[in-house]
Amino acid sequence: MKRTFALALTLASGFALSAAAQTIAAPAAAAAPAGPAKVAVIEFQAAVGQTNEFQRDFADLQKKYEPKRTQLKTMADEIEGLEKQAQSTTLSEADRAEKAKAAEDKKKQAQRFAEDAQNDLSQEMNEVYNKVATKVFDVLSAYTQQHGYSLVLDGTESPQTPSIVLYHVENTDISKAVIDAYNLKSGVPAPPPQAPSAPTASHPTGKPPVTH
Repeated sequence: MKRTFALALTLASGFALSAAAQTIAAPAAAAAPAGPAKVAVIEFQAAVGQTNEFQRDFADLQKKYEPKRTQLKTMADEIEGLEKQAQSTTLSEADRAEKAKAAEDKKKQAQRFAEDAQNDLSQEMNEVYNKVATKVFDVLSAYTQQHGYSLVLDGTESPQTPSIVLYHVENTDISKAVIDAYNLKSGVPAPPPQAPSAPTASHPTGKPPVTH
């Protein structure tokens, strides 16, 4: 039963993002600055997740799915009760068999409900991530040109997208600078502190969004 309702725990803690892998349409190349090339690093997916706008939209999405989490918890409790009755020595064998069948049917119903909830939430999470990521990428492009960077490497690391950055010194990481620039441009205030804090987009799969 615990395995059946692993998804309920996932819903309760927030889904990891699952943005579809996409190819970046690179903007027109700017003239290379004179002198040595300047290289920067950004953890792009984490940067998207740390923006005020994403945190706000993520919190709204969590609230939207709160009734589904509650319903999954209720179904899990019902199944647990039926399973206990199926093992009761005070019931007849026929009654225990009836309770066991009811528990199994309820498990299947709950699993279908959980899978539908996962699919719906994953799709909406992708939409939230890609909406913000597209705009963050625009800010990143402007920032790198303003500061004369010739190359920006994505330091995001996940099982699907291993980092290509083996080493970098601290002052080459422009993640925070881009996040601050984006928050300033978006005008979205920082969300109030939460306990526990909402998960961020630190480990989504996929790449920065398509830009035109």
